[in-house]
Amino acid sequence: MAMERLKLLFFSVPILLLVTPVHLTSNMEPMSLPTDKLLVFTVATQETDGFLRFMQTAKALNYTVKVIGKGEEWKGGEVSNSIGGGQKIRLLKEIMPSYADQEDLIVLVVDSYDVIFAGGPEELLKKFQQANHKVVFSAESLIWPDKRLADKYPSVRSGKRFLNSGGIIGYAPYISQIVQQWELQDNDDDQLFYSKIYLDPLQREHLNMTLDHKCQIFQNLNGAVDEVLLKFGTERVRARNSLYDTLPVIIHGNRNTKIHLNFLANYIPNAWNFKSGCGICDNDLFDLSKVKEYPTVTIGIFIEQATPFVPEFFQRLLNLDYTKEKINIFLHNNEVYHEKHTQRFWEQNRNAFKSFKFVGPEENLSQGEARNMGMDLCRQDESCDYYFSIDADVVLTNPKTLKSLIEQNRKIIGPLVTRHGKLWSNFWGALSLDGYYARSEDYIDIVQGKRVGVWNIPYMAHVYLIKGETLRSELKERNYFVLEKLDPDMALCRNVRDLTIQREKDSPSPESFHMLRPPKGVFMYITNREEFGRLISTANYNTSHLNSDLWQIFENPTDWKEKYIHLNYTKIFTENLTEQPCPDVFWFPVFSEVACDELVEEMENYGIWSGGKYIDKRISGGYENVPTDDIHMTQINYEKEWLHFIREFISPVTLKVFAGYYTKGFAMLNFVVKYTPERQPSLRPHHDTSTFTINIALNSKGRDFQGGGCRFHRYNCSVESPRKGWSFMHPGRLTHLHEGLPTTNGTRYIAVSFIDP
Repeated sequence: MAMERLKLLFFSVPILLLVTPVHLTSNMEPMSLPTDKLLVFTVATQETDGFLRFMQTAKALNYTVKVIGKGEEWKGGEVSNSIGGGQKIRLLKEIMPSYADQEDLIVLVVDSYDVIFAGGPEELLKKFQQANHKVVFSAESLIWPDKRLADKYPSVRSGKRFLNSGGIIGYAPYISQIVQQWELQDNDDDQLFYSKIYLDPLQREHLNMTLDHKCQIFQNLNGAVDEVLLKFGTERVRARNSLYDTLPVIIHGNRNTKIHLNFLANYIPNAWNFKSGCGICDNDLFDLSKVKEYPTVTIGIFIEQATPFVPEFFQRLLNLDYTKEKINIFLHNNEVYHEKHTQRFWEQNRNAFKSFKFVGPEENLSQGEARNMGMDLCRQDESCDYYFSIDADVVLTNPKTLKSLIEQNRKIIGPLVTRHGKLWSNFWGALSLDGYYARSEDYIDIVQGKRVGVWNIPYMAHVYLIKGETLRSELKERNYFVLEKLDPDMALCRNVRDLTIQREKDSPSPESFHMLRPPKGVFMYITNREEFGRLISTANYNTSHLNSDLWQIFENPTDWKEKYIHLNYTKIFTENLTEQPCPDVFWFPVFSEVACDELVEEMENYGIWSGGKYIDKRISGGYENVPTDDIHMTQINYEKEWLHFIREFISPVTLKVFAGYYTKGFAMLNFVVKYTPERQPSLRPHHDTSTFTINIALNSKGRDFQGGGCRFHRYNCSVESPRKGWSFMHPGRLTHLHEGLPTTNGTRYIAVSFIDP
């Protein structure tokens, strides 16, 4: 076995008395080492997202990096969670003889998939020089992979005691002497190899080796996440080790700390700061204005539960600023209630797109199966450039969303969307130890737009864009949305960001566990560079009504207002859009046509009209002096919502037109009246039992009915042409005796409330 071979190789040398290593500081001030004598090596068999980020930080800080092993098959095992990595030493051993005789050459060997630079070459060399050793290894507080070696490590008064192989710096001849001792296999453990050399007292003295105990040069995050804080400068952001008050030059997200490294790399070294904002957001953008034709996009639409405002969702999709001939549609509806909505969308638009595949609830697909199916449509189609997944609870208010995401040129990226007035969003900034939600320190600032940029995050849902080439390469396996007991989005994100562990084909032996592909580590990003939209709450959505969205005034007030409040309502306050057709009778827009139509539909669907009878058990006392043919809001369970509507949209108008009067916004009688020539065409003169009354026209004169209107006797003033969605507001008692004028043809509907009785 590998460990036994290592024991034979290194522990044949007698163990001498262990001594305290030399500290990393010196009172000497030697001449600075020239940066042209620094050679940086990293091993990378593939250009993963982590590698590209490493190279970006190297370029930003003026490092020149020599990459070895590029294009070679990785046989070094799954080093993040198991032993392995020997291939890195073998590759280094092969190349170091070319530099072994350059005594003044300083070699830095670092990992790349999970490493970023935080400081420049000058700082690195200065700190190495201050270490006053020929070779310096990075250090950590946790020992790996053989805990039995812990007692063999020299004691330290302060600092991290154990060697980590993710970072080594030293003079070339000394580095060469170390790696030339490698005689093992690619899937043997590199850290164990270096550890045993370091633990050999003779070699430690002969090669003049030490560890970076206080993280002057190297910061390993494993076991140290809580001690590493962001330090914001005017031009550059650093990671500060708060335990030792040091600013490490190189940050290594070893083992299970890669998510935290991703968080740090959102800032370090030049990704974002408070002065200039995002420093890398405009790197490598894809300019759609320069292409002859837009990329082909497959849009996966998912209705997995009863969701408010689905027709409006479809309309916003149609409003996307993108060529429909370049869009394939995959629509999965798992909710019977929405069949009427999806069927209408399919019938009206199936020929508007390049292709349209519709899967309904009768197929009985699980969420994971449906999402896999949608993704596969793009993966298997070589002409599919992007896959855009969107759930029906996403309100895209920005028609350029799809273009903006494509232009950011990331493998996976989503637009930030949040619930109105809440911190709930479609991403997580961090994960807890069990893999669920944890709040990152920047989450609130990102959600509230105080920090704007493109953010590497561990989890996203609801809406995101994936490159087609990514689906056909790094993410070419199927079934990404099914994993253990996780929900589909969590399964996707975990499969994307974590390693792919796969035994060698047809080999059940435990040893084959180490023959793994290198980590996927595909980065997922969220952008808040623009305002994209919001998330709808699907909680407490009762679909028992004919028009269930009417009841969403509490759960989704913004969407309710957009759908049901008149477009010109705000002009009441900004442009004084109120009319006064009679003294103290004010006329203003309040309801959209959709609101009027759906309220009438709800009343007719309920169907039990009072008939205009004097005996009325619905009211206190059971007798109505001036009865109308009506249905009360309480009868359709809409009283609570209607009173909220009065407080939110009628009360502000009251204060404007009746200066000095502050309404309670309460009404005991709220109802819809139906006037027809056959049942009840008119209403005799009367006062209302209210301080003031609202009377909202729910349909249109000339189209839906003839006649009608209202006459105020004291002023001999009539309003005979009510506008659909507009409301009268007038005093109820004493001054405004009024009557309902006869409806001569058709059916007239009005909504009435006696406010502040």
